[in-house]
Amino acid sequence: MQCLFLASGQVFLKFGLEKMERFTWTWKFFRDICTNWWLLASGLSMIMASVIWFYILKHNDLSLAYPLISISYIFGTLAAVFIFQETVPLTRWVGVLFIMIGVAFLTRPA
Repeated sequence: MQCLFLASGQVFLKFGLEKMERFTWTWKFFRDICTNWWLLASGLSMIMASVIWFYILKHNDLSLAYPLISISYIFGTLAAVFIFQETVPLTRWVGVLFIMIGVAFLTRPA
């Protein structure tokens, strides 16, 4: 669940940044940041991911928990394809496969 919130936060962030104009040091630019609902959704998703992360770290070994965050990369790649219609080259899919294999190794009983 934490990885879903983490990846959705990035998806919302990308949507929010696509709505923004070019960066300028103006009051209007910063006001637009504060009224951008996509950025708010991104922040809320990141907060939820952090709260869940607190729980995970409290109850699990860091050596197991931290590498499992890589599952969010899988969700991010799938979002790139299905939400943003990006073309993902084969080499990245191979990387995603390696992440999945690594997660399988991490979660096997010792």
